[in-house]
Amino acid sequence: MAIVTISHAAFTGGSAIADKVAAALGYRCINREVLIEASRRYGIPEAKFTEVLETEGRWWERWLESARLYRITLQAAMCEVAQSGNMVYHGRAGQELFPSVGHVLKVLTVASMDFRIDQVNKRQGMDAERARQYLKDLDRVRSRRLRSLFSVDWLDPQGYDLVINTTRVSVDMAVDMIITATKRAEFQSTPISEKAFRELTVSARVQAALVTSAKTRNIVLNVRSDEGRVSITGILADAELEKEIVRIAKAVPGVTEVVTDIEPPPIEYMHP
Repeated sequence: MAIVTISHAAFTGGSAIADKVAAALGYRCINREVLIEASRRYGIPEAKFTEVLETEGRWWERWLESARLYRITLQAAMCEVAQSGNMVYHGRAGQELFPSVGHVLKVLTVASMDFRIDQVNKRQGMDAERARQYLKDLDRVRSRRLRSLFSVDWLDPQGYDLVINTTRVSVDMAVDMIITATKRAEFQSTPISEKAFRELTVSARVQAALVTSAKTRNIVLNVRSDEGRVSITGILADAELEKEIVRIAKAVPGVTEVVTDIEPPPIEYMHP
Protein backbone atom coordinates (compact mmCIF):
# COMPACT_ATOMS: atom_id res chain seq x y z
CA MET A 1 0.00 0.00 0.00
CA ALA A 2 2.88 2.36 -0.76
CA ILE A 3 2.19 6.05 -1.35
CA VAL A 4 4.61 8.55 -2.89
CA THR A 5 4.01 12.30 -2.75
CA ILE A 6 6.10 14.52 -5.01
CA SER A 7 6.02 18.23 -4.27
CA HIS A 8 7.85 20.41 -6.73
CA ALA A 9 8.72 24.00 -7.34
CA ALA A 10 7.49 25.12 -10.75
CA PHE A 11 9.68 24.08 -13.68
CA THR A 12 11.82 21.59 -11.76
CA GLY A 13 10.61 18.50 -13.62
CA GLY A 14 8.41 17.17 -10.83
CA SER A 15 5.46 16.22 -13.05
CA ALA A 16 7.62 14.29 -15.51
CA ILE A 17 9.33 12.50 -12.64
CA ALA A 18 5.98 11.57 -11.09
CA ASP A 19 4.68 10.16 -14.38
CA LYS A 20 7.78 8.01 -14.86
CA VAL A 21 7.86 6.77 -11.26
CA ALA A 22 4.21 5.73 -11.46
CA ALA A 23 4.75 3.96 -14.78
CA ALA A 24 7.84 2.12 -13.51
CA LEU A 25 6.11 0.96 -10.32
CA GLY A 26 2.75 0.26 -11.92
CA TYR A 27 1.11 2.80 -9.60
CA ARG A 28 -1.65 5.31 -10.28
CA CYS A 29 -0.41 8.84 -10.96
CA ILE A 30 -2.71 11.29 -9.17
CA ASN A 31 -3.03 15.05 -9.43
CA ARG A 32 -6.36 16.69 -10.23
CA GLU A 33 -8.19 13.53 -9.19
CA VAL A 34 -7.97 14.63 -5.56
CA LEU A 35 -9.62 17.97 -6.33
CA ILE A 36 -12.29 16.20 -8.38
CA GLU A 37 -12.99 13.83 -5.48
CA ALA A 38 -13.22 16.72 -3.03
CA SER A 39 -15.57 18.56 -5.37
CA ARG A 40 -17.76 15.48 -5.86
CA ARG A 41 -17.99 14.57 -2.18
CA TYR A 42 -18.29 18.00 -0.62
CA GLY A 43 -19.88 20.14 -3.31
CA ILE A 44 -16.99 22.57 -3.61
CA PRO A 45 -16.12 23.62 -7.18
CA GLU A 46 -12.76 22.29 -8.32
CA ALA A 47 -11.86 25.80 -9.46
CA LYS A 48 -12.14 26.97 -5.85
CA PHE A 49 -9.47 24.53 -4.71
CA THR A 50 -7.19 25.65 -7.54
CA GLU A 51 -7.76 29.28 -6.56
CA VAL A 52 -6.96 28.59 -2.92
CA LEU A 53 -3.76 26.70 -3.72
CA GLU A 54 -2.43 28.75 -6.62
CA THR A 55 -3.62 32.34 -6.77
CA GLU A 56 -3.20 35.55 -4.81
CA GLY A 57 -6.17 36.33 -2.61
CA ARG A 58 -7.88 39.66 -3.16
CA TRP A 59 -9.91 39.47 0.01
CA TRP A 60 -7.34 37.94 2.32
CA GLU A 61 -9.30 37.96 5.58
CA ARG A 62 -12.32 36.39 3.94
CA TRP A 63 -10.08 33.78 2.34
CA LEU A 64 -8.53 32.90 5.69
CA GLU A 65 -11.98 32.24 7.11
CA SER A 66 -12.63 29.58 4.45
CA ALA A 67 -9.09 28.14 4.40
CA ARG A 68 -10.01 25.61 7.09
CA LEU A 69 -12.84 24.28 4.90
CA TYR A 70 -10.51 23.69 1.97
CA ARG A 71 -7.73 22.19 4.08
CA ILE A 72 -10.03 19.70 5.81
CA THR A 73 -11.94 18.60 2.71
CA LEU A 74 -8.74 18.31 0.70
CA GLN A 75 -7.23 15.97 3.29
CA ALA A 76 -10.41 13.90 3.50
CA ALA A 77 -10.56 13.58 -0.29
CA MET A 78 -6.90 12.56 -0.41
CA CYS A 79 -7.54 9.81 2.14
CA GLU A 80 -10.39 8.48 -0.01
CA VAL A 81 -8.32 8.51 -3.19
CA ALA A 82 -5.47 6.74 -1.37
CA GLN A 83 -7.61 3.89 0.01
CA SER A 84 -6.25 1.34 -2.45
CA GLY A 85 -2.67 2.58 -2.01
CA ASN A 86 0.02 2.20 -4.68
CA MET A 87 -0.15 5.75 -5.96
CA VAL A 88 2.08 8.69 -6.80
CA TYR A 89 0.60 12.09 -5.99
CA HIS A 90 2.15 15.16 -7.52
CA GLY A 91 0.17 18.14 -6.40
CA ARG A 92 0.09 20.83 -3.81
CA ALA A 93 0.59 20.04 -0.12
CA GLY A 94 0.94 16.28 -0.52
CA GLN A 95 3.60 16.23 2.17
CA GLU A 96 1.12 17.65 4.70
CA LEU A 97 -1.85 15.40 3.98
CA PHE A 98 -0.58 12.13 5.51
CA PRO A 99 0.85 13.01 8.93
CA SER A 100 2.24 10.08 10.91
CA VAL A 101 1.64 7.52 8.14
CA GLY A 102 4.91 5.62 7.83
CA HIS A 103 4.49 4.11 4.36
CA VAL A 104 4.34 7.50 2.66
CA LEU A 105 7.53 8.61 0.88
CA LYS A 106 7.59 12.41 0.71
CA VAL A 107 9.71 13.83 -2.11
CA LEU A 108 10.57 17.43 -3.02
CA THR A 109 12.18 18.49 -6.30
CA VAL A 110 14.05 21.79 -6.45
CA ALA A 111 16.36 23.48 -8.95
CA SER A 112 18.43 26.62 -9.31
CA MET A 113 16.73 29.78 -10.53
CA ASP A 114 18.89 29.78 -13.68
CA PHE A 115 17.77 26.24 -14.51
CA ARG A 116 14.13 27.14 -14.01
CA ILE A 117 14.47 30.33 -16.08
CA ASP A 118 15.89 28.25 -18.91
CA GLN A 119 12.92 25.87 -18.67
CA VAL A 120 10.44 28.76 -18.80
CA ASN A 121 12.24 30.18 -21.83
CA LYS A 122 12.09 26.85 -23.66
CA ARG A 123 8.43 26.19 -22.90
CA GLN A 124 6.91 29.66 -22.92
CA GLY A 125 9.39 31.79 -24.83
CA MET A 126 9.90 34.36 -22.06
CA ASP A 127 13.13 36.30 -21.87
CA ALA A 128 15.27 35.89 -18.75
CA GLU A 129 14.02 38.99 -16.93
CA ARG A 130 10.33 38.19 -17.42
CA ALA A 131 10.89 34.53 -16.57
CA ARG A 132 12.67 35.41 -13.33
CA GLN A 133 9.84 37.66 -12.20
CA TYR A 134 7.27 35.07 -13.27
CA LEU A 135 8.94 32.39 -11.15
CA LYS A 136 9.34 34.71 -8.17
CA ASP A 137 5.63 35.52 -8.32
CA LEU A 138 4.72 31.82 -8.52
CA ASP A 139 6.96 30.97 -5.57
CA ARG A 140 5.69 33.86 -3.45
CA VAL A 141 2.01 33.08 -3.97
CA ARG A 142 2.44 29.35 -3.43
CA SER A 143 4.51 29.82 -0.28
CA ARG A 144 2.03 32.28 1.16
CA ARG A 145 -0.94 30.07 0.40
CA LEU A 146 0.51 26.88 1.82
CA ARG A 147 1.82 28.63 4.91
CA SER A 148 -1.67 29.97 5.58
CA LEU A 149 -3.28 26.57 4.98
CA PHE A 150 -0.85 24.37 6.89
CA SER A 151 1.34 26.78 8.91
CA VAL A 152 4.49 25.40 7.28
CA ASP A 153 7.21 26.47 4.89
CA TRP A 154 6.62 23.96 2.10
CA LEU A 155 10.24 24.33 0.90
CA ASP A 156 11.67 23.33 4.29
CA PRO A 157 13.62 20.10 3.58
CA GLN A 158 12.75 18.77 7.04
CA GLY A 159 9.22 18.15 5.77
CA TYR A 160 10.46 15.56 3.28
CA ASP A 161 12.21 12.21 3.16
CA LEU A 162 14.02 12.88 -0.11
CA VAL A 163 14.99 16.22 -1.71
CA ILE A 164 16.22 16.08 -5.31
CA ASN A 165 18.04 18.94 -7.04
CA THR A 166 17.12 18.58 -10.71
CA THR A 167 19.71 21.16 -11.70
CA ARG A 168 22.19 18.29 -11.54
CA VAL A 169 20.02 15.19 -11.30
CA SER A 170 18.32 14.11 -14.53
CA VAL A 171 14.70 13.00 -14.64
CA ASP A 172 15.73 9.37 -15.13
CA MET A 173 18.20 9.50 -12.26
CA ALA A 174 15.57 11.07 -10.02
CA VAL A 175 13.16 8.28 -10.94
CA ASP A 176 15.77 5.67 -10.01
CA MET A 177 16.40 7.38 -6.66
CA ILE A 178 12.71 7.44 -5.78
CA ILE A 179 12.11 3.84 -6.84
CA THR A 180 15.08 2.73 -4.75
CA ALA A 181 13.68 4.60 -1.74
CA THR A 182 10.23 3.01 -2.12
CA LYS A 183 11.82 -0.41 -1.78
CA ARG A 184 13.47 0.41 1.52
CA ALA A 185 12.03 -1.15 4.66
CA GLU A 186 11.40 2.30 6.13
CA PHE A 187 8.66 2.98 3.58
CA GLN A 188 6.90 -0.38 3.54
CA SER A 189 3.43 -0.60 5.01
CA THR A 190 3.25 -2.20 8.44
CA PRO A 191 0.35 -2.94 10.79
CA ILE A 192 1.23 0.26 12.65
CA SER A 193 1.34 2.47 9.54
CA GLU A 194 -1.83 0.92 8.12
CA LYS A 195 -3.64 1.59 11.41
CA ALA A 196 -2.38 5.19 11.34
CA PHE A 197 -3.83 5.58 7.85
CA ARG A 198 -7.18 4.09 8.88
CA GLU A 199 -7.44 6.41 11.88
CA LEU A 200 -6.44 9.41 9.78
CA THR A 201 -9.13 8.51 7.24
CA VAL A 202 -11.89 8.25 9.83
CA SER A 203 -10.93 11.45 11.64
CA ALA A 204 -10.61 13.30 8.31
CA ARG A 205 -14.07 12.09 7.28
CA VAL A 206 -15.57 13.32 10.54
CA GLN A 207 -13.83 16.68 10.27
CA ALA A 208 -15.06 17.06 6.69
CA ALA A 209 -18.62 16.14 7.66
CA LEU A 210 -18.59 18.74 10.43
CA VAL A 211 -17.01 21.52 8.38
CA THR A 212 -19.47 21.05 5.51
CA SER A 213 -22.55 21.09 7.75
CA ALA A 214 -24.27 24.47 7.95
CA LYS A 215 -24.79 24.09 11.72
CA THR A 216 -21.23 23.11 12.66
CA ARG A 217 -18.96 24.52 9.94
CA ASN A 218 -17.71 27.42 12.07
CA ILE A 219 -16.93 25.33 15.15
CA VAL A 220 -13.26 24.40 15.60
CA LEU A 221 -13.00 20.92 17.11
CA ASN A 222 -10.27 18.35 17.62
CA VAL A 223 -11.12 14.90 16.30
CA ARG A 224 -9.23 11.68 16.98
CA SER A 225 -10.07 8.12 16.04
CA ASP A 226 -8.95 4.85 17.60
CA GLU A 227 -10.34 1.73 15.96
CA GLY A 228 -13.52 3.58 15.06
CA ARG A 229 -13.98 5.14 18.49
CA VAL A 230 -14.00 8.87 17.78
CA SER A 231 -13.12 11.43 20.43
CA ILE A 232 -14.21 15.02 19.83
CA THR A 233 -12.93 17.84 22.04
CA GLY A 234 -13.26 21.59 21.92
CA ILE A 235 -15.03 24.69 23.16
CA LEU A 236 -18.69 25.26 22.35
CA ALA A 237 -20.87 28.21 23.33
CA ASP A 238 -24.15 26.52 22.36
CA ALA A 239 -24.46 23.28 24.35
CA GLU A 240 -27.38 22.13 22.19
CA LEU A 241 -25.05 21.81 19.21
CA GLU A 242 -23.20 18.96 20.92
CA LYS A 243 -26.04 16.59 20.02
CA GLU A 244 -25.79 17.66 16.39
CA ILE A 245 -22.04 17.11 16.41
CA VAL A 246 -22.51 13.58 17.74
CA ARG A 247 -25.25 12.86 15.21
CA ILE A 248 -23.07 13.98 12.29
CA ALA A 249 -20.04 12.04 13.51
CA LYS A 250 -22.00 8.81 14.07
CA ALA A 251 -23.19 8.88 10.46
CA VAL A 252 -19.63 8.83 9.10
CA PRO A 253 -18.42 5.50 7.63
CA GLY A 254 -15.95 3.78 9.94
CA VAL A 255 -17.25 5.38 13.14
CA THR A 256 -18.45 2.91 15.78
CA GLU A 257 -18.65 5.17 18.82
CA VAL A 258 -18.47 8.91 19.53
CA VAL A 259 -17.18 10.37 22.79
CA THR A 260 -17.19 14.12 23.39
CA ASP A 261 -15.38 16.40 25.81
CA ILE A 262 -16.92 19.77 25.01
CA GLU A 263 -16.37 22.73 27.32
CA PRO A 264 -18.09 26.13 27.46
CA PRO A 265 -15.97 29.15 26.60
CA PRO A 266 -14.29 31.06 29.47
CA ILE A 267 -16.51 33.55 31.27
CA GLU A 268 -14.36 36.47 30.13
CA TYR A 269 -14.98 35.36 26.53
CA MET A 270 -18.76 35.39 26.96
CA HIS A 271 -18.82 38.56 29.11
CA PRO A 272 -15.83 40.71 28.15
